[in-house]
Amino acid sequence: MSAVADAVGVSRPHLSAMQRPGEPRRRGRPPLPDAETLSDIRRLIADLPTYGYRRVHALLRREAEENGRAAPNPKRIYRIMKLHGLLLQRHSGRGAERRHDGRIAVATRNTRWCSDGLEIGCDNGEKVRIAFALDCCDREAMSYVATTGGITAEDVRDLMVATVEHRFGQVNALPHAIEWLTDNGSCYTAHDTRRFARDIGLVPRTTPVESPQSNGMAEAFVRTLKRDYARVSPRPNARAVIEQVPYWLDHYNRVHPHRALGYRSPREFIDRSTREELSDL
Repeated sequence: MSAVADAVGVSRPHLSAMQRPGEPRRRGRPPLPDAETLSDIRRLIADLPTYGYRRVHALLRREAEENGRAAPNPKRIYRIMKLHGLLLQRHSGRGAERRHDGRIAVATRNTRWCSDGLEIGCDNGEKVRIAFALDCCDREAMSYVATTGGITAEDVRDLMVATVEHRFGQVNALPHAIEWLTDNGSCYTAHDTRRFARDIGLVPRTTPVESPQSNGMAEAFVRTLKRDYARVSPRPNARAVIEQVPYWLDHYNRVHPHRALGYRSPREFIDRSTREELSDL
């Protein structure tokens, strides 16, 4: 067959098709039925309307692993969501962006922590201000403080203590030095705050002035908290928002898939890393 194809100057598949003109040509496997998968997708985005196809796939993969089923293909999830108009619109920012060339993420937990703050408006005009601390390896939101006033240096010191206790229990000082990366807000750069940080084993680090991207991990968390939680939750007043914050952070830590973690949540990443460390012993 190959010799004949070469002689007449056509490809072998084309020559084979010419021999069977009435027979339809099959390409690959027939597509899988979409009804059940579409139902699962709609169920997820009903509660998480800001999730795109990658995070939806991560949640479906998680459910499949828990139930002992084969995980769906991300391309199939994209196709189904595109076919039924369930994809998110692509966001394109405007204006020049100041880029940070340094690397914020670290490979080891409890090596660098970052902190920042955000403001959430309420329907009655009240404002809730939140400061938080993240681990720059596993992205876990370890602790937070929330207030209707401004975030003070004392609030930041309370945040430091809560973060240390979350990871190491009630200790007077950290077992090893950990970087504390923040912007140049007065609550972070206050002399008493920096001295307190050094006393408990934190190493204060601040970003260049007017360069929020230099603390990009914290900035990304601010966007996530506003987009995926605050924006789609009731915010009648400050009290209602403050009561919801623990649930938002718990969901973020347990459920929210993170691209840098292989679309696993921070707690999933921590559990898997812990198991791997134990297996290496």
